[in-house]
Amino acid sequence: MDLNALRQFLVVARLEHLSRAADELHIAQPSLSRTIARLESELGTPLFDRASRLRLNDTGKLFRGYVERSLGELDAGRRAVAEATSEGVGAVRLASETFLTLTGPLAAYKRAHPIIEVELKWTPAEDMARRLRAQDVDLCLASQPINADGLEAIQLLDEAVGVAAPLGHPLAGRTSVSIDELAEQPLVTARKGHWQRRLLDRLFAARDLRPKIVCEVDEPSAIADLIGAGLGVGLVPAIARRTATRTPLVWITVDSPDCRRTLTLYWGVDSHLSTAARLMRTTITSWNWNTHEPQEELG
Repeated sequence: MDLNALRQFLVVARLEHLSRAADELHIAQPSLSRTIARLESELGTPLFDRASRLRLNDTGKLFRGYVERSLGELDAGRRAVAEATSEGVGAVRLASETFLTLTGPLAAYKRAHPIIEVELKWTPAEDMARRLRAQDVDLCLASQPINADGLEAIQLLDEAVGVAAPLGHPLAGRTSVSIDELAEQPLVTARKGHWQRRLLDRLFAARDLRPKIVCEVDEPSAIADLIGAGLGVGLVPAIARRTATRTPLVWITVDSPDCRRTLTLYWGVDSHLSTAARLMRTTITSWNWNTHEPQEELG
Protein backbone atom coordinates (compact mmCIF):
# COMPACT_ATOMS: atom_id res chain seq x y z
CA MET A 1 0.00 0.00 0.00
CA ASP A 2 1.57 3.27 -1.18
CA LEU A 3 2.46 5.67 1.65
CA ASN A 4 1.84 8.72 -0.51
CA ALA A 5 -1.65 7.44 -1.31
CA LEU A 6 -2.32 7.03 2.41
CA ARG A 7 -1.18 10.58 3.15
CA GLN A 8 -3.41 11.87 0.36
CA PHE A 9 -6.32 9.87 1.76
CA LEU A 10 -5.92 11.58 5.15
CA VAL A 11 -6.15 15.03 3.57
CA VAL A 12 -9.31 14.07 1.65
CA ALA A 13 -10.75 12.50 4.81
CA ARG A 14 -10.08 15.67 6.80
CA LEU A 15 -11.48 18.10 4.23
CA GLU A 16 -14.15 15.83 2.71
CA HIS A 17 -13.70 17.80 -0.51
CA LEU A 18 -11.62 16.64 -3.48
CA SER A 19 -10.84 19.99 -5.08
CA ARG A 20 -9.76 21.61 -1.77
CA ALA A 21 -7.68 18.53 -0.93
CA ALA A 22 -6.04 18.67 -4.36
CA ASP A 23 -5.23 22.35 -3.85
CA GLU A 24 -3.69 21.65 -0.45
CA LEU A 25 -1.65 18.75 -1.85
CA HIS A 26 -0.68 20.76 -4.99
CA ILE A 27 -1.81 17.99 -7.34
CA ALA A 28 -4.48 17.75 -10.04
CA GLN A 29 -7.94 16.73 -8.86
CA PRO A 30 -8.30 13.88 -11.43
CA SER A 31 -5.03 12.39 -10.19
CA LEU A 32 -6.24 12.57 -6.58
CA SER A 33 -9.58 10.98 -7.55
CA ARG A 34 -7.75 8.07 -9.20
CA THR A 35 -5.58 7.62 -6.09
CA ILE A 36 -8.64 7.37 -3.82
CA ALA A 37 -10.37 5.03 -6.30
CA ARG A 38 -7.31 2.71 -6.40
CA LEU A 39 -7.15 2.71 -2.61
CA GLU A 40 -10.84 1.77 -2.34
CA SER A 41 -10.35 -0.94 -4.97
CA GLU A 42 -7.40 -2.36 -3.06
CA LEU A 43 -9.42 -2.44 0.16
CA GLY A 44 -12.48 -3.83 -1.62
CA THR A 45 -14.89 -1.26 -0.18
CA PRO A 46 -15.80 2.44 -0.54
CA LEU A 47 -14.29 4.81 2.02
CA PHE A 48 -16.54 7.75 1.17
CA ASP A 49 -20.24 8.32 0.57
CA ARG A 50 -20.80 10.31 -2.59
CA ALA A 51 -24.59 10.86 -2.60
CA SER A 52 -24.87 14.66 -2.32
CA ARG A 53 -21.35 15.56 -1.31
CA LEU A 54 -18.20 13.69 -0.32
CA ARG A 55 -18.49 12.25 3.19
CA LEU A 56 -16.18 9.86 5.00
CA ASN A 57 -18.26 6.75 5.77
CA ASP A 58 -17.95 4.46 8.79
CA THR A 59 -15.45 2.20 7.02
CA GLY A 60 -13.41 5.23 6.06
CA LYS A 61 -13.42 6.48 9.65
CA LEU A 62 -12.22 3.07 10.83
CA PHE A 63 -9.47 2.99 8.21
CA ARG A 64 -8.44 6.60 8.96
CA GLY A 65 -7.60 5.70 12.56
CA TYR A 66 -5.25 2.91 11.47
CA VAL A 67 -3.63 5.08 8.80
CA GLU A 68 -3.03 7.92 11.25
CA ARG A 69 -1.45 5.61 13.80
CA SER A 70 0.69 3.82 11.19
CA LEU A 71 2.03 6.98 9.58
CA GLY A 72 2.51 8.49 13.02
CA GLU A 73 4.68 5.53 14.05
CA LEU A 74 6.77 5.84 10.88
CA ASP A 75 7.30 9.55 11.41
CA ALA A 76 8.14 8.96 15.08
CA GLY A 77 10.67 6.32 14.01
CA ARG A 78 12.34 8.72 11.61
CA ARG A 79 12.57 11.38 14.30
CA ALA A 80 13.98 8.89 16.83
CA VAL A 81 16.65 7.71 14.38
CA ALA A 82 17.56 11.28 13.46
CA GLU A 83 17.86 12.19 17.13
CA ALA A 84 19.97 9.12 17.92
CA THR A 85 22.35 9.44 14.97
CA SER A 86 22.86 13.18 15.28
CA GLU A 87 23.23 13.03 19.07
CA GLY A 88 20.91 16.00 19.18
CA VAL A 89 17.74 16.70 21.12
CA GLY A 90 15.37 16.85 18.16
CA ALA A 91 12.48 19.24 17.71
CA VAL A 92 9.18 19.76 19.52
CA ARG A 93 5.71 20.21 18.00
CA LEU A 94 3.25 21.94 20.29
CA ALA A 95 -0.44 22.41 19.55
CA SER A 96 -2.72 24.83 21.35
CA GLU A 97 -6.01 26.70 20.97
CA THR A 98 -4.19 29.95 21.73
CA PHE A 99 -0.52 30.81 22.01
CA LEU A 100 -1.00 34.06 23.90
CA THR A 101 -1.12 32.02 27.12
CA LEU A 102 2.16 30.31 26.22
CA THR A 103 4.35 33.33 25.51
CA GLY A 104 6.03 33.22 28.93
CA PRO A 105 6.91 29.49 28.95
CA LEU A 106 7.97 29.61 25.28
CA ALA A 107 10.31 32.53 25.92
CA ALA A 108 11.84 30.71 28.89
CA TYR A 109 12.25 27.56 26.80
CA LYS A 110 14.00 29.36 23.94
CA ARG A 111 16.33 31.15 26.35
CA ALA A 112 17.30 27.82 27.91
CA HIS A 113 17.43 25.85 24.65
CA PRO A 114 18.07 28.31 21.79
CA ILE A 115 19.09 25.70 19.18
CA ILE A 116 15.96 23.55 19.52
CA GLU A 117 13.38 23.98 16.78
CA VAL A 118 9.86 24.67 18.05
CA GLU A 119 6.84 24.11 15.80
CA LEU A 120 3.58 25.70 16.93
CA LYS A 121 0.32 24.40 15.47
CA TRP A 122 -3.04 26.00 16.16
CA THR A 123 -5.50 23.18 16.83
CA PRO A 124 -9.08 23.15 18.16
CA ALA A 125 -9.55 20.93 21.19
CA GLU A 126 -11.76 18.46 19.31
CA ASP A 127 -8.81 17.58 17.01
CA MET A 128 -6.15 17.26 19.71
CA ALA A 129 -6.69 13.62 20.71
CA ARG A 130 -6.59 12.50 17.08
CA ARG A 131 -3.39 14.45 16.36
CA LEU A 132 -1.69 13.09 19.49
CA ARG A 133 -2.62 9.48 18.70
CA ALA A 134 -1.39 9.97 15.14
CA GLN A 135 1.84 11.49 16.58
CA ASP A 136 1.30 14.50 14.35
CA VAL A 137 2.13 16.65 17.40
CA ASP A 138 4.03 15.93 20.62
CA LEU A 139 2.14 18.01 23.16
CA CYS A 140 -1.23 19.74 23.28
CA LEU A 141 -2.33 22.54 25.58
CA ALA A 142 -6.13 22.68 25.95
CA SER A 143 -8.23 25.22 27.82
CA GLN A 144 -11.14 22.79 28.27
CA PRO A 145 -10.96 19.07 29.23
CA ILE A 146 -10.42 16.47 26.50
CA ASN A 147 -12.31 13.23 27.12
CA ALA A 148 -10.44 10.61 25.09
CA ASP A 149 -8.54 7.37 25.63
CA GLY A 150 -4.81 6.98 25.09
CA LEU A 151 -3.77 10.31 26.58
CA GLU A 152 -1.80 11.37 29.62
CA ALA A 153 -2.34 14.77 31.16
CA ILE A 154 -1.21 17.26 33.78
CA GLN A 155 -3.61 19.99 34.87
CA LEU A 156 -1.80 23.31 34.98
CA LEU A 157 -4.47 25.78 36.01
CA ASP A 158 -8.11 25.86 37.06
CA GLU A 159 -9.45 29.41 37.09
CA ALA A 160 -12.67 31.34 36.99
CA VAL A 161 -13.82 32.95 33.77
CA GLY A 162 -15.59 36.26 34.22
CA VAL A 163 -17.22 38.89 32.06
CA ALA A 164 -15.25 41.90 30.91
CA ALA A 165 -17.15 45.15 30.35
CA PRO A 166 -15.97 48.62 29.33
CA LEU A 167 -15.81 51.38 31.89
CA GLY A 168 -19.20 53.06 32.28
CA HIS A 169 -21.13 49.99 31.11
CA PRO A 170 -24.41 49.31 33.02
CA LEU A 171 -22.86 46.08 34.37
CA ALA A 172 -19.62 47.78 35.43
CA GLY A 173 -20.85 48.44 38.98
CA ARG A 174 -22.02 44.86 39.53
CA THR A 175 -20.10 42.24 41.51
CA SER A 176 -21.70 39.33 39.63
CA VAL A 177 -23.93 38.61 36.65
CA SER A 178 -26.06 35.59 35.67
CA ILE A 179 -26.12 33.79 32.33
CA ASP A 180 -29.75 34.88 31.91
CA GLU A 181 -28.65 38.50 32.20
CA LEU A 182 -25.83 37.95 29.71
CA ALA A 183 -28.39 36.71 27.18
CA GLU A 184 -29.63 40.30 26.99
CA GLN A 185 -26.17 41.73 26.28
CA PRO A 186 -24.30 42.11 22.96
CA LEU A 187 -21.36 39.72 23.16
CA VAL A 188 -17.84 39.83 21.75
CA THR A 189 -16.34 36.36 21.41
CA ALA A 190 -13.97 34.15 19.44
CA ARG A 191 -15.07 32.14 16.44
CA LYS A 192 -16.00 28.48 16.70
CA GLY A 193 -13.04 26.27 17.56
CA HIS A 194 -11.68 28.52 20.31
CA TRP A 195 -12.26 27.61 23.93
CA GLN A 196 -14.02 30.89 24.84
CA ARG A 197 -16.64 30.21 22.19
CA ARG A 198 -17.15 26.59 23.26
CA LEU A 199 -17.55 27.69 26.88
CA LEU A 200 -20.01 30.43 25.89
CA ASP A 201 -22.07 28.07 23.73
CA ARG A 202 -22.12 25.39 26.45
CA LEU A 203 -23.23 27.80 29.18
CA PHE A 204 -26.07 29.16 27.06
CA ALA A 205 -27.17 25.77 25.68
CA ALA A 206 -27.46 24.38 29.22
CA ARG A 207 -30.10 27.05 29.87
CA ASP A 208 -31.74 26.78 26.44
CA LEU A 209 -30.57 30.30 25.60
CA ARG A 210 -28.91 31.77 22.52
CA PRO A 211 -26.08 34.30 22.88
CA LYS A 212 -26.46 37.63 21.09
CA ILE A 213 -23.09 37.68 19.35
CA VAL A 214 -22.30 40.99 17.69
CA CYS A 215 -18.59 40.42 17.05
CA GLU A 216 -16.85 37.13 16.28
CA VAL A 217 -13.05 37.29 15.98
CA ASP A 218 -10.31 34.96 14.78
CA GLU A 219 -7.77 36.24 17.29
CA PRO A 220 -8.88 35.98 20.94
CA SER A 221 -6.29 38.56 22.01
CA ALA A 222 -8.41 41.19 20.23
CA ILE A 223 -11.47 40.49 22.39
CA ALA A 224 -10.41 42.82 25.23
CA ASP A 225 -9.67 45.69 22.81
CA LEU A 226 -13.06 45.30 21.11
CA ILE A 227 -14.84 45.21 24.47
CA GLY A 228 -12.95 48.34 25.49
CA ALA A 229 -14.10 49.98 22.26
CA GLY A 230 -17.68 49.58 23.48
CA LEU A 231 -18.90 46.85 21.12
CA GLY A 232 -20.19 44.65 23.94
CA VAL A 233 -19.12 42.40 26.79
CA GLY A 234 -17.37 39.05 26.70
CA LEU A 235 -15.92 36.12 28.62
CA VAL A 236 -12.37 36.72 29.82
CA PRO A 237 -10.27 34.36 31.99
CA ALA A 238 -8.81 35.51 35.29
CA ILE A 239 -5.25 35.17 33.95
CA ALA A 240 -6.03 37.84 31.33
CA ARG A 241 -7.40 40.08 34.06
CA ARG A 242 -4.03 39.90 35.84
CA THR A 243 -1.86 40.41 32.78
CA ALA A 244 -3.91 42.83 30.66
CA THR A 245 -2.58 46.39 30.75
CA ARG A 246 -3.55 48.05 27.46
CA THR A 247 -7.32 48.33 27.83
CA PRO A 248 -9.05 49.44 31.06
CA LEU A 249 -11.93 47.02 31.66
CA VAL A 250 -14.15 45.92 34.52
CA TRP A 251 -14.08 42.21 35.36
CA ILE A 252 -17.36 40.80 36.73
CA THR A 253 -17.89 37.37 38.28
CA VAL A 254 -20.29 35.04 36.42
CA ASP A 255 -22.85 33.47 38.71
CA SER A 256 -22.25 29.90 37.48
CA PRO A 257 -19.88 27.22 38.84
CA ASP A 258 -19.38 25.95 35.28
CA CYS A 259 -17.87 29.20 34.03
CA ARG A 260 -14.27 28.09 34.44
CA ARG A 261 -11.18 27.46 32.37
CA THR A 262 -9.11 24.34 32.94
CA LEU A 263 -5.67 24.55 31.35
CA THR A 264 -4.25 21.06 30.76
CA LEU A 265 -1.18 19.67 28.99
CA TYR A 266 -1.74 16.41 27.08
CA TRP A 267 0.51 13.88 25.35
CA GLY A 268 0.03 10.37 23.97
CA VAL A 269 0.46 7.41 26.31
CA ASP A 270 2.51 5.43 23.77
CA SER A 271 4.21 8.35 22.04
CA HIS A 272 7.97 8.56 21.72
CA LEU A 273 8.78 12.03 23.01
CA SER A 274 12.04 13.50 21.80
CA THR A 275 14.40 15.10 24.29
CA ALA A 276 13.17 18.46 23.01
CA ALA A 277 9.55 17.50 23.71
CA ARG A 278 10.37 16.23 27.19
CA LEU A 279 12.21 19.47 27.95
CA MET A 280 9.20 21.45 26.73
CA ARG A 281 6.90 19.38 28.93
CA THR A 282 9.13 20.14 31.92
CA THR A 283 9.18 23.86 31.11
CA ILE A 284 5.39 24.07 30.82
CA THR A 285 4.62 21.99 33.89
CA SER A 286 7.25 23.86 35.96
CA TRP A 287 5.74 27.23 35.07
CA ASN A 288 3.83 28.99 37.83
CA TRP A 289 0.53 29.56 36.06
CA ASN A 290 -0.92 31.54 38.95
CA THR A 291 1.74 34.23 38.82
CA HIS A 292 2.70 33.59 35.16
CA GLU A 293 6.36 33.20 36.09
CA PRO A 294 8.78 30.25 36.17
CA GLN A 295 8.74 28.36 39.44
CA GLU A 296 12.41 27.59 39.17
CA GLU A 297 15.41 28.35 36.98
CA LEU A 298 15.15 26.23 33.85
CA GLY A 299 18.37 24.95 32.33
